[in-house]
Amino acid sequence: MPKKSSSPNWTQVARLLLTSRLLDELEERELAPAGKVPYQFSAKGHELSQILLALQLTHPHDAATVYYRSRPFMLAAGLTVKEAIAAGMAKSGSPSEGRDVGVVFSMRSKPNPPGPPSLKGKGGVSVLPSSGDVGAQYTPAAGWAQAVQYHRDAMGEKEWDKAIAVAHGGEGSIAANGFWAALNIASTRKIPMLFFIEDNAFAISVRSHLQTPGADLSSNLRGFKHLCIIDGDGADPEDAPQKIAEAVAHVRAGKGPCLLHLRVPRIMGHTFIDDQSYKTENEKRNEAKRDPLTRLQKFLPDLDWTSLERDVAAEVRAALDEVASWPDPEPRSVTDNLFAAVVGADGRPPLPETSGTRINLIDAVRRTLEAEMTRDPRLVVFGEDVGAKGGVHGATAHMQEKFGDARVFDTSLSEEGIIGSAVGMSLAGLRPVPEIQFRKYADPATEQINDAGTIRWRTAGKFCAPMVVRIPVGFGKKIGDPWHSVTGEAIYAHTLGWRLAFPSNAADAVGLLREALRGEDPTIFFEHRALLDTAIARRPYPGDEYVLRFGEAATLAEGDALTVVTWGAMTHRVAEAAQTSAGRVEILDLRTIVPWDKSRVLESVRKTGKCLIVHEDALTGGFGAEIAAVIAEEAFTDLDAPLARMAVPDVPIPYNMGLMNAALPQVADIERKIQSLLAF
Repeated sequence: MPKKSSSPNWTQVARLLLTSRLLDELEERELAPAGKVPYQFSAKGHELSQILLALQLTHPHDAATVYYRSRPFMLAAGLTVKEAIAAGMAKSGSPSEGRDVGVVFSMRSKPNPPGPPSLKGKGGVSVLPSSGDVGAQYTPAAGWAQAVQYHRDAMGEKEWDKAIAVAHGGEGSIAANGFWAALNIASTRKIPMLFFIEDNAFAISVRSHLQTPGADLSSNLRGFKHLCIIDGDGADPEDAPQKIAEAVAHVRAGKGPCLLHLRVPRIMGHTFIDDQSYKTENEKRNEAKRDPLTRLQKFLPDLDWTSLERDVAAEVRAALDEVASWPDPEPRSVTDNLFAAVVGADGRPPLPETSGTRINLIDAVRRTLEAEMTRDPRLVVFGEDVGAKGGVHGATAHMQEKFGDARVFDTSLSEEGIIGSAVGMSLAGLRPVPEIQFRKYADPATEQINDAGTIRWRTAGKFCAPMVVRIPVGFGKKIGDPWHSVTGEAIYAHTLGWRLAFPSNAADAVGLLREALRGEDPTIFFEHRALLDTAIARRPYPGDEYVLRFGEAATLAEGDALTVVTWGAMTHRVAEAAQTSAGRVEILDLRTIVPWDKSRVLESVRKTGKCLIVHEDALTGGFGAEIAAVIAEEAFTDLDAPLARMAVPDVPIPYNMGLMNAALPQVADIERKIQSLLAF
């Protein structure tokens, strides 16, 4: 049997490869046709390189992001055969408790993977929550690699030294935004990240020349600075171990990122129902000749393959027999783990300080960030122009001077990269506070935002990604336009797993931001542009310990004849419009959209019998419609007038001031509506 001092444990590799192969065949021939596994993605042809890589990832702070063809890697990293079968069958006891597709994996580090003692690896790698979106795995891995540097250098945690992050992907994924965003982050910041590209020449049926010019990613990237590129045959037992070890050693040595481009055959179709009719018969024969299993059998002629295959088959069959009796997930658990569990507060939070100089909302944000960064060294602030410039709105002015460029830093112009890397940092134990310059510019990060919000739910509470994404929103004091004036809170209210704060004044901004920064959920924090440095939003700084619980509306005025529900900049317009009806109009500022204070709104409406909802987002599908629906459902018999809404008509915010004022609810418009409802 071939043996070198640096060679892998070939018996272990062979067993893992056979395990993966027999699991695929069990699903293809038995479980998928019987409907017991709804989705089946074969890894045939990809096994050897994945297994060899996993056995190299022994550092306790190594992490990897994987994709739907990565089960061989998972098995080598510690996933048990029972867990693998249960995942495909969506059983209770599977890694996601039946919530995610069986091959969409995540796994906490298993320092001692199960199995015969002689075959155990050192383990250690954490598998970060996967995504069903092709290409979404790259920027979270980049975030973990950035966190490795931060833990080691900024926090002095030497146990993170030489840890690396690995992102798996097929050659089809290299056309995705996430790949290029991560590649840019990795090479500009020289982070310890390995891009592990498994090139099987087909993205379902689309050939490689349509993914990258000339069908050769390595050749095209040779000019990328600070990027080591290694090519190899991922199905060759002689070439693959050498190339994988070389790539891992390069990244561990702190030499920067590496792209390991391994060519492998995809012996089966994209899924078990894909007959590969788009391949020629000659292509299929050539792929079969490159099968890593047959090549490994020739490479290890002295191994008792017959006995080994018999043992693995028995293990797989015994695991199936046991898993088949496992229960399905409890239906009542379906809503568990979307948000962190609510922990009882130790008394009420401190009351805000009300003396002292009134400060702008933007200064309140900066002061809160600085106080919390002083308190918690895990907090890092980043985004476009947040460093030397101090943010285009001034929220991070001089913060880089105070905390250094490891904690307050600029990023490339990629919202996908900003949010995706924040996910990886959060999973690595940091508390990222990324800034998106304007609400519209968060759109390129939609995929990462959606994925981040469901991490806790998709992993049945095993992972979570707390962060605070700060986004200036809304029209400006003197100008608007379709690109910088978007609010769109209804979209984020419908983005599962995210909390959403929308303060209308400086004191609320302090309390809500501090609550978000200390919380365990991903949070979007809206900062209205028309309130950043205007007198109506100024308040005394409420103190360095002041927190404001989410889901608690503020009663700005009490009344007995009409409830007006509002938030953001509209709060001040409503307050002005209601001055002529003092004592009759009750004004509620929601302050947070997710969660919103449903009980307080219903209590007020039941008292007044009437309700007007005023917001800045577009009317159709705006969050006001959700509030109105809840009132209609739960307080219909208490109503003395039709529910009413005022919002922006279904158009973007215009650039021309006259047009902008025509679109936005004005004080006079709100006052007329109030009087109309009072008279109803």
